[in-house]
Amino acid sequence: MNQDELQRRIERELIDDYDEELEMEIEDRLAVDPDGEADTGPLEEKLQRARYFRELFRLQRELVKLQDWVVHHRRKIVILFEGRDAAGKGGVIKRITQRLNPRVCRVVALPSPSDRERTQWYFQRYVPHLPAAGEIVLFDRSWYNRAGVESVMGFCSDDEVEEFYRTVPEFERMLVRSGITLIKYWFSITDDEQHLRFLSRVHDPIKQWKLSPMDLESRRRWEAYTKAKELMLERTNIAEAPWWVVQAVDKKRARLNCIHHLLDQFDYSEIERPEVVLPERVRHANYLRQPVPANIIVPEIY
Repeated sequence: MNQDELQRRIERELIDDYDEELEMEIEDRLAVDPDGEADTGPLEEKLQRARYFRELFRLQRELVKLQDWVVHHRRKIVILFEGRDAAGKGGVIKRITQRLNPRVCRVVALPSPSDRERTQWYFQRYVPHLPAAGEIVLFDRSWYNRAGVESVMGFCSDDEVEEFYRTVPEFERMLVRSGITLIKYWFSITDDEQHLRFLSRVHDPIKQWKLSPMDLESRRRWEAYTKAKELMLERTNIAEAPWWVVQAVDKKRARLNCIHHLLDQFDYSEIERPEVVLPERVRHANYLRQPVPANIIVPEIY
């Protein structure tokens, strides 16, 4: 392979990486015609998309620098993502983690507690997922389930909710004193926007799995969730770990604003890496590659 061909292969590889991001944009209702040609709409929409991707890639490069800095300085980071159903938490988490090392930055999305976990100290099941030195942990919903869905849906008593509010500030102060940086985001959308996003899930077979019976019930109890959110922000907005509200009606802007804000929370710097030199492959005259049995090869349908 000559140098020009190698350069073209590398360029194609980079383009393939970017295409992964474009595939994710199907979730944002990008229209596709039967022939598979993307209709990106009028010129201004194309320019907006170009600006979005340019800024997203720039921020993701900064996230890689932040990741290296966290590993180098052995920092421990916890980021909570809360908000109503369909508020866009998962979308921003995908964009944050997309180009990071999963051994450094991992996502925690716990299911409903088991019968055994319901008898434990409320915070106990979250503790094993906290980071060690050099790790970033993103909670897609967190211990604030007690202030939200559990409270609104009656999965816990009023006394348990009150105990949560008494305990959570001290719990979070303990985390901070132990050396964990704790950042809490609430994604805010309007009633009409949630209604629209729910409708898109109803009519999209790829997204219908996202609509649980609990999600549907949350539409009916919009006002109860609003009151629960207001109480949560009032009682758990502490100096050591304040809440940050992301305006999330525009999903793309919300992603960029959240990532930009997250980066601003750290006085990080680029960690110099040693130059990478690929070693020459060792070749042996008696090496013979054995043929792969035809019956175990995946059919090349495409």
